[in-house]
Amino acid sequence: MLVMKFGGSSVGGADAFAQVARIVARARQQDRDVVVVTSAMSGVTDTLIAAARAAAAGDEEPYREARVALLVKHQVVAGQLINDGVERAALGRHFDERLRSFERLCRSIAVLGELTARGLDVVSGLGERLAAPLLAGVLRAHGLYAEAVDATEVLVTDDSFGAANPLMDETRARAQERLRPLLDGGIVPVVTGFIGATVSGIQTTLGRGGSDYSAATLGAALDADEVQIWTDVSGVLTADPRIVPGARTLPVLSYSEAAELAYFGAKVLHPKTMLPAVERKIPLRVLNTFNPDHVGTLIVRDLTEEGRKIGPVKAISVIRNLTLVNVTGKGMMGVPGIAARTFAAAARVGANVLMISQSSSEQSITFVVPQSDARRVLPALQQELGREIERRWVDAIAGREDIVIVAVVGAEMAGTPGIAARVFGALGGASINVIAIAQGSSEVNISLVVLSGDADEAVRQIHTAFQLERVGLEDQG
Repeated sequence: MLVMKFGGSSVGGADAFAQVARIVARARQQDRDVVVVTSAMSGVTDTLIAAARAAAAGDEEPYREARVALLVKHQVVAGQLINDGVERAALGRHFDERLRSFERLCRSIAVLGELTARGLDVVSGLGERLAAPLLAGVLRAHGLYAEAVDATEVLVTDDSFGAANPLMDETRARAQERLRPLLDGGIVPVVTGFIGATVSGIQTTLGRGGSDYSAATLGAALDADEVQIWTDVSGVLTADPRIVPGARTLPVLSYSEAAELAYFGAKVLHPKTMLPAVERKIPLRVLNTFNPDHVGTLIVRDLTEEGRKIGPVKAISVIRNLTLVNVTGKGMMGVPGIAARTFAAAARVGANVLMISQSSSEQSITFVVPQSDARRVLPALQQELGREIERRWVDAIAGREDIVIVAVVGAEMAGTPGIAARVFGALGGASINVIAIAQGSSEVNISLVVLSGDADEAVRQIHTAFQLERVGLEDQG
């Protein structure tokens, strides 16, 4: 069985929908059981969220405009690709009903003057609920038996609105019950990505970009042989090609390498995508919808010989829009609990700590959070450590915003001497100052904090130092 997820760019317009239909048709010829998971059409989710937030602020015009624009956007694709008038009319009614429901919800949001996390999940998941029936109709127009399935019927989650977590036992039971009969009947289920529902049926979302996570979760629930992530790039690259024009596609990655890259800024995969795949040992493959013959990147539990040939460092990624938080003070030495209370304060305000670095003398604690979290973290630390500040045990709590994290990733770095020396040598040769460093005991990732203005050059220097522009060239002779 194959689970195929198509991202927003893969269903961005009529030509893209037609390309997806050709890809699915080819897959059906090779594998009888195919499940398709679709994102919303590109730009739709952002439009929906912006309209709902405007409504909460008292501006009702955006959601009225969004209803009309999104209706036209989906009807244009149906009109170009679906010849059956009855099918087109049925889809038109579906689009109109969904969007009028969205309009009513936004009207309520405007009256209340509040957009709750639960309400935002309903709004932001609408794009997938429009795209799945449309894609199913396009597949039928291309001669395939297909049926749209709302993920609220099959993907069961907890009630963490905005970033829900799948409940695998319940999801497995629902997926087998709802999707297996379709597959046995030769029908391609087209499932909405990104959304799910609690046990009691309340709609949730898995977080932005969560359609990857949806696909991997359904793949695990159905014991798929492979989960394919179809996007607009040919696999996972050694670096962002906008920074390094010579970036190359990585043929193979381990789960741990892919997870590190996703967590540290690589946009190809949702950070949680690996979780269900690891549990069921299901390979993932990242492929390009617009270059379907490219082999892409295979992500597996253990590196193959092909993966080891690449070298100890596989890729470099960057996270931007960060704040470096420093807690410093000579009086912190030997005082138990300072670090625990520091991170407890960050946790209480819901901050995502991306990196931690602490001096062995215990005179400073340094950690990195998104800029959006720093506005809550700094006051929380001032309050938590107020007594230590009064006693002069803590001298300063400060935040610095002009920084980024550069992550150097590779499973084979473990046990390979001299990796850190080559990284820092490359940066030193380019006069790039490293502000903070963190390296886990697994040695899959070395994280560096540098100034924002140095980030791109840092990536280029490390990429060149490890000759990543040569990845794959040996196999081409």
